[in-house]
Amino acid sequence: MTTVTAVNGEHRRAELAAFLRTRRERITPEQAGLAPGIRRRTPGLRREEVAQLSGVGVTWYTWLEQGRQINASPQVLTAVARTLLLDQAEREHLFRLADVLDAATAAGAEGTGCEPVLPEVQEILDTLSPLPACLLNERFDLLAWNAPYAALWPRVLSAPSGERNVLWQTFTLPDCCQTYVNRQEQVARLVAQLRGAYGRHVGEPAWTGFVRRLQAVSPQFSELWDEHEVASQATYLKIFRHPAHPRLTLTTTSLGVQAVPGTRIVVYRPADEVTKEAIATLLTGEGADLHFPCWESHQRRAAELTVS
Repeated sequence: MTTVTAVNGEHRRAELAAFLRTRRERITPEQAGLAPGIRRRTPGLRREEVAQLSGVGVTWYTWLEQGRQINASPQVLTAVARTLLLDQAEREHLFRLADVLDAATAAGAEGTGCEPVLPEVQEILDTLSPLPACLLNERFDLLAWNAPYAALWPRVLSAPSGERNVLWQTFTLPDCCQTYVNRQEQVARLVAQLRGAYGRHVGEPAWTGFVRRLQAVSPQFSELWDEHEVASQATYLKIFRHPAHPRLTLTTTSLGVQAVPGTRIVVYRPADEVTKEAIATLLTGEGADLHFPCWESHQRRAAELTVS
């Protein structure tokens, strides 16, 4: 147990070091109220400037950014967060990585979101029909869904259980099979949300393995992951497509499920009448047997691989 705890601590400090460095490098001297200077070897603020503006020692801040095992008080971390112009999601992420809880972070620090789906949660999902809705955990594993969700995204549901994950589907499916119309706008936000949740699970094998698998199969995910952007769940406008409908505009809203810690119900509300009518049509079964134009070529390729 002691060894596992030590390893988790090392992972957490390494994550903290990388996060602080990326946040420092994005702040310009002008944003921090400093003169721009003539020559700078590195982008953003220098470590000594962050230390000075935060009212802490240069050596102490350097050790913090190097991932050394030092103690940090909530007051000092608050000062560093203020200097680095962190938003609320980034501030909570900083406190979690530093293993320091304050009022802002304590509420969301528990739970892994891997508990079985309760019957009453499934009942709520079904009651939300005709609005598509699903239950996700912090790692974007799809745990439960209702009939409208199944009608909109049947391919996700038909995937093997280990791949029934929103992020996995988004980063591993070819562009021709993607259901996102505005994919480029969405993927960075999805990764930032995953990174924010990751701060609560640093060193956990399930999380580490999931991230490494995605890094191995998707250079784009790996690049976004290395940027250390963090974001919390919020309401977003998303544009999807279906073989029977080229444009479906929906607004997503996440609702935390207190009975199943670490999970949330995501509700998709049609943003226009066209989308509302399309969902109603799909619920009747119309268009359920349609596929994207690339489907036949994928089927032939799969048959060739089976024969060989």
